[in-house]
Amino acid sequence: MKYNTDTPSPNIAAVIVCAGKGERSQLPYNKILHQIGRKTVLEMSLDTFAMTKVNHVTVVTSAEDLPAVNDIISTYDGVSVVTGGDTRFKSVLAGLKAYPCDIVLIHDGARPYVSKEVIERTIDSAVNTGSGIAAVPSVDTVKYVENGKTRSLPRAKLFNAQTPQAFRYDQIVDAYSRAQGTFTDDAEVYESAGYSPTIVEGSYDNIKLTTPSDFVASRGGRIGVGYDLHRLCENRKLILGGVNVDYPLGLLGHSDADVLTHAIMDALLSAADLPDIGVLFPDTDDKYLNISSITLLKQVLDKVVAGGYKIGNISAVVIAQQPKLAPIIPNIRSNLAAALGITLKQINISATTTERLGIIGEGNAIAATASCILTETTDGQN
Repeated sequence: MKYNTDTPSPNIAAVIVCAGKGERSQLPYNKILHQIGRKTVLEMSLDTFAMTKVNHVTVVTSAEDLPAVNDIISTYDGVSVVTGGDTRFKSVLAGLKAYPCDIVLIHDGARPYVSKEVIERTIDSAVNTGSGIAAVPSVDTVKYVENGKTRSLPRAKLFNAQTPQAFRYDQIVDAYSRAQGTFTDDAEVYESAGYSPTIVEGSYDNIKLTTPSDFVASRGGRIGVGYDLHRLCENRKLILGGVNVDYPLGLLGHSDADVLTHAIMDALLSAADLPDIGVLFPDTDDKYLNISSITLLKQVLDKVVAGGYKIGNISAVVIAQQPKLAPIIPNIRSNLAAALGITLKQINISATTTERLGIIGEGNAIAATASCILTETTDGQN
């Protein structure tokens, strides 16, 4: 990038907006605190901005996340933090007012894969034209629907806006001070004040982490599948997911024969590339005689965490003709979530029958199948 040698280099700053809750991610915490490999989402963005001509970064966060963000930025030079408002508009404005400069870049904290090249292209454009909006050509055909009527929009003229979006500081502050209404991004605020945004080349890798699938893709997700079946017999308790089920028959096995928990254990072990429960907890070892499968599940979890993984989500199905399980599934789900240290949103349990076919349909056995997604972690936490 070449500046006019007759004038000093502009003071370039960035605002990284991280004050939202990110509820669509289904994470129990702010997604900018989510760890990808050895770095949080916020650290990844800060590391990239540190390689550019940006002199100062203002992180805008919520009061709730302020201690965690302060801890992160303490290792960076030229980074400060302010609390945002209850809307993105108010948060951006708080960030803009915190550090006056010549050129300012506004970036979504949930875009950790932004590249140095994209950042510098937006800076160049803002220096030369007043603005630089990272965007990529739309790869999908876009339909416009109004009053039940649909028409296609010309894809060659459509772009998906990204961040960062860079502006001359005085112009974007002027635009924000005069803006009225609802806006989807900063370029729209800029345009509403009569300025003309300039599009620059973004990157398809510069994704915004929004839904759970975005985080699985970013964390080297591993899928595991488990299955188990046990015969029903008299004089045994029926235990599913660690919950005693009121039924005259129970499952036959060396442990408590909790077929649902066994399927989940094997799914977790499969995803973590570990031996199955038959190898880890053989039915020839008396120390596992009548043992609670929830106890074994916690041991499996320890092995999964030690292997560098954490649970993304679990989905399991109990296959039984009888008893009817719908009334107790919420209790089973809560019990398993507590044992695994995950939220209810991360585990789903359902039940089905075999329409009276086979050993299960005859009421002589119960089976379960489970699948799970594990994601890589280096923090040793589930």
